[in-house]
Amino acid sequence: MIERVMIIAGEASGDAHGAGVVRELKRRSPALDCFGIGGDKMEREGMTLVYHVRDMSFMGFVEVVKHLPLIRAVERRLEGLLRTHKPDVLLLIDYPGFNLRFARIAKKYGVRVLYYISPQVWAWKKGRLKTMRGIIDKMLVILPFEQQLYEEHGIPVEFVGHPLLEEMHVTESRNEFCSRIGIDPSRRIVALIPGSRTQEIHGLFPTMLEAAAMLRKKYALEIVVAAAPNIPLGLYRGMIPPGMPITIAEHAAHAVMKYAHSAMVTSGTATLETGCFGTPMVVVYKTSWITYWLARLVVRIKTIALVNIVAGRTVVPELIQHSATPAAVAGIIEAYLADAIRYKAVRNDLSSVMLKLGDAGASIKVADAIMAQ
Repeated sequence: MIERVMIIAGEASGDAHGAGVVRELKRRSPALDCFGIGGDKMEREGMTLVYHVRDMSFMGFVEVVKHLPLIRAVERRLEGLLRTHKPDVLLLIDYPGFNLRFARIAKKYGVRVLYYISPQVWAWKKGRLKTMRGIIDKMLVILPFEQQLYEEHGIPVEFVGHPLLEEMHVTESRNEFCSRIGIDPSRRIVALIPGSRTQEIHGLFPTMLEAAAMLRKKYALEIVVAAAPNIPLGLYRGMIPPGMPITIAEHAAHAVMKYAHSAMVTSGTATLETGCFGTPMVVVYKTSWITYWLARLVVRIKTIALVNIVAGRTVVPELIQHSATPAAVAGIIEAYLADAIRYKAVRNDLSSVMLKLGDAGASIKVADAIMAQ
């Protein structure tokens, strides 16, 4: 019988996806002890947090090096919990730089290791597959093409469908949403979705704000920021120029995505979420130059936006690094605003994305795998 489950989700998206799993586990076994790294959503479902995702939200070569002392301290504490709490199962959610190292540690203690939301080995670091074959008992993948990849490398795998399909529920109407956040429902909404990591917001939010200011000179728009739940509102407010009419929407990312006419989106899961609502977007991303050039040496895919990867082609534009200028971002959004034919074509292209993500119920399938003896 499964009594204790350690879960590690190092990012806000992992917290959202992990919350559904914790909820399903607790529904089946209320006394089940779930503990590890997560966020507010997983904690609300009954998980005991050893570390919060906000403590772990960094990425890129330079950023990881800066945080190595913290990373090592977290690993040591979690290894101590493997000895003292003796979890029956370790569930790793995305966050591969940390999670794959910790999987190796967990196997030394004889813990069964499941991995939910695959590292992007199809994009880079394909050599990780050899390592994973010895330390991962089962991969629980969310993209249909990932199953064949793991099967070819002899790693037990199950396609569970994408957790977004069970999370993306917006019950309020557009008018209700606009009234709640205090914007004019007669105006088109341009959404700013600058990511869930502090470094992403510092790097990309100013570019989005400048682009939004350019657009407002030509169009009567409502500019709405989809605030990440793990980011203090003061960070957004402190970066908005005085007097600039911007609305920050809390705990409403999916409503913002659904009711926006178009959006500026930081590369990541949010591009797929926005795409599933059929909202045309421009994908932007910047990182340190060292991280960028290292990535260029190893990344094997032509596009980086998850929405384009799932679609199998470039459906929405991507502006990466030096290309992600305010003028370029504003230019793409303006094309959506001014060209109804192009806008409709992108919406039609996006309509196929959700169909490729499988059926709802990923959390149930992951809980099944955890509870299996």
